[in-house]
Amino acid sequence: MMMQWLAMLTMLVDHVGLVFYPGEELWRIIGRIAFPLYVYALVLGYGRTSSKRRYFIRLGVIALVSQIPYQLSLNPEGLNVVVTLLAGGLVLYVMEKVDPAASILIAVIAAVLMEALNFDYGSYGLLLILIFRYAEGQMLAAWHLLLNVVFWYLYGWEIQMWSVLPTFLIVYGPAVWKEIEKVRVPSWVWRSFYPVHMIILAIVQRL
Repeated sequence: MMMQWLAMLTMLVDHVGLVFYPGEELWRIIGRIAFPLYVYALVLGYGRTSSKRRYFIRLGVIALVSQIPYQLSLNPEGLNVVVTLLAGGLVLYVMEKVDPAASILIAVIAAVLMEALNFDYGSYGLLLILIFRYAEGQMLAAWHLLLNVVFWYLYGWEIQMWSVLPTFLIVYGPAVWKEIEKVRVPSWVWRSFYPVHMIILAIVQRL
């Protein structure tokens, strides 16, 4: 899908800016587009897959291959974003197996753990996954905007406000989005992009 190309390109711009041009904010602003698109892809994939087990295994392999390059190039002590996506998918799976009260407790515990264990995007990442899974239409855009405002207030994530742009496109531009989604990305490109570009960044950074 064209959405996948956009997600990969904006992620690459974000990481190149973070590694090589850390003082130039425009790279990071463009990069804010990537994560909501990956979350959107995760929720779509989770809902459409014929085997959640295989789906989680694929995510787990990508996360594992990406971890050392991620630590070498971006964050020596953190867990990469695919670990965040995998954890979010597993939380969705468990929440579907229990009653509503227990599902809320599971989400809270997972959010706390993701903050404590230094997951990329932490509790924000999980909450955005839950929003994309359970909110629809204008409420999806509203909840994403509210989430960004809360994290701006709590952590000073002003730049993260730009991440609502792809969500607003998903919600308010369905006709355009349907056309974008018709452009397909080869599955091997989609699955290998994160670890490959992390490996390349780690190598280039040390040359």
